[in-house]
Amino acid sequence: MLTVNNRRVRVINEGKMGSGSVAYWMSREQRVSDSWALLYAIERAKEFKRGLVVIFTLAPAFSDANLRHYDFMLKGLREVEKGLAEKGVLFSLLMGEPSSTLSSYIISNNISLLVSDFDPLKVKRNWKDKLNHLINIPHHEVDAHNIAPCWIASDKLEFGAYTLRPKIKKYLPEFLDDYPEISNSPMAYQPANWDKALSWLNPCNLVKPITWIKPGENEARNVLLNFINTGLNGYAARRNNPNLDGQSNLSPYLHFGQLSAQRVTIEVMKSAATEEDKSAFLEELIVRRELSDNFCYYNPNYDSLEGFHRWAKETHKVHRRDKREFNYSIEEFELGKTHDPLWNAAQNEMLITGKMHGFMRMYWAKKILEWTSSPEEAMRVAIYLNDKYSLDGRDPNGYAGIAWSIGGVHDRAWGEREVYGKIRYMNYNGCKRKFDVDSYINRMKVLQ
Repeated sequence: MLTVNNRRVRVINEGKMGSGSVAYWMSREQRVSDSWALLYAIERAKEFKRGLVVIFTLAPAFSDANLRHYDFMLKGLREVEKGLAEKGVLFSLLMGEPSSTLSSYIISNNISLLVSDFDPLKVKRNWKDKLNHLINIPHHEVDAHNIAPCWIASDKLEFGAYTLRPKIKKYLPEFLDDYPEISNSPMAYQPANWDKALSWLNPCNLVKPITWIKPGENEARNVLLNFINTGLNGYAARRNNPNLDGQSNLSPYLHFGQLSAQRVTIEVMKSAATEEDKSAFLEELIVRRELSDNFCYYNPNYDSLEGFHRWAKETHKVHRRDKREFNYSIEEFELGKTHDPLWNAAQNEMLITGKMHGFMRMYWAKKILEWTSSPEEAMRVAIYLNDKYSLDGRDPNGYAGIAWSIGGVHDRAWGEREVYGKIRYMNYNGCKRKFDVDSYINRMKVLQ
């Protein structure tokens, strides 16, 4: 009996089935529990009476990823390898350009069917396109990241949360079901040489690993349960105050796929928290997060000005030559050397801890627009800094958030002003009205 809704799955390559194992190419969903992609691969292997192998490919370089990101990811993958062995599933770590190394593995092992994770980002989609030109077996893609599969929730680029929200709500009864357990069938295994893998990657070690949060799906579940027990009540009131511990701290786990957003939703809905708090949290977890996937999937220019609405492009054109009171280099931004102690504090939070409070991310990105020579430069600086220092960098949420701040994506036109044009404006005094700015600045100084 099938447990995975087939509407979560789509065929992205036709071909003739080989005689070997089913292979699940794990990428975005780096966990054993609560993964529709892994469950689908298990079901197909049982149906065809074949073995199953889970493959992870390490690319020689990936955007601005560094030791901070690889440390978190590889430690999580060690846990995945062990967890799969407990289920009787082989794990294989490949190193090299993903499309060529994976195609060679598929051909040499006569793989019968390839299952992979859905990912809206261009780099992952390009890997798949290249791979599909090199193989001649069926390739099925599973959206195990979104509750309502991205291509089901909407078939077009949505204007904003208010246009996507009713569509997702319509599909929740169909897709928001609990996960079946994978039975244990422990097997002996030879662990991958993770130290060798890290040495081969040779990532920049100037951005240090973080220690305040531990990687892996077991720890992710602990953080989730702790948040539900101690942090969910009062979330609606506390979430936008950077001085309060009102955030869930689940973002790194969701980004690396060490935790399922659907599992989070199920546990939050079962909790005894107030409906106001649950609603505020689930709006961000489901609607806003899946809106980001929609943006990156249907807009190939999600990381440039070409991805903005016409009104935003026009307002940037009109105000392109406006005089900037301050114009900082990327190095000055990176080191937090602006005139604004609040902006510097936010940058310092991200540089040291690998995270930035959600409210401060908006202020941070909008000031980069105000203090750079052009909107193009603002996008370049914001993406570079976010992807380099944030644990959840290189994520649709990050690209959508920066596009919202700099290009009005998922927003509307506001009153005209210098530099910003019709892009929503934020300033220091506005922040002072919302929270104790000095307290936040002083807390971030302590991190140095």
